Amino acid sequence: MDHGPLLRLDSRLSRDLVHPDRFSEILSDFGNIQIAVPVLLFAIGYVLWRGHDAGIARWWLPPLAAAVLMALVPAIVVPLKDWTARPGTPVVPPAVGYFPSGHTATAAIAYGSATLLLLPWLPSAAARRNLVAGCTALVLGVSYGLVRHGYHWPLDVVASWCLCTVLLTTLSLVTTRGTARTGPTSPTTSSDPAAAPARSHESRTRRSSSSSSGSPGPW
Repeated sequence: MDHGPLLRLDSRLSRDLVHPDRFSEILSDFGNIQIAVPVLLFAIGYVLWRGHDAGIARWWLPPLAAAVLMALVPAIVVPLKDWTARPGTPVVPPAVGYFPSGHTATAAIAYGSATLLLLPWLPSAAARRNLVAGCTALVLGVSYGLVRHGYHWPLDVVASWCLCTVLLTTLSLVTTRGTARTGPTSPTTSSDPAAAPARSHESRTRRSSSSSSGSPGPW
């Protein structure tokens, strides 16, 4: 990482890609804790409210897991930075501790966790696709900005991608398990996490239609 063929590859890519400008700086800023974490906190609050309101079993588990995952980012990344002690690019002041990229990890975990929390509550497959595409574009934009501005070597960013893929995969398993519904009038639990919010909305719609017309709703 700080010598050998990987560093030569990183150096060559950086020479080709680095061009500090305002746009790349703005993109990299979306990896700041002050921007990324409030987005995740909003998603956590929203999902806590919707899950409790819909009667989801363990409604608190996915938001709690996302919060713990976000707190783990510095606990994992900082020791790795100290251990590798990798120097920065020629653009930044002389220092060590650039591997892996903390801004990339913050963006990937904050925006990725928010996406995983919100996916089950979106009303359509198109909305879910758009959310995933938006999250991916945002994380890639942060990554590009960091490399383009010279804040990080490309390999610093790739390492954070790999780390966050493992962490977000773990979170996705937790979010899938936290969507079962409970209660004496609840239907058979579906294994599809996106179905729980839809069932809740459909149930309320049917009750409303039945009380107003005396007959079952059209669907």
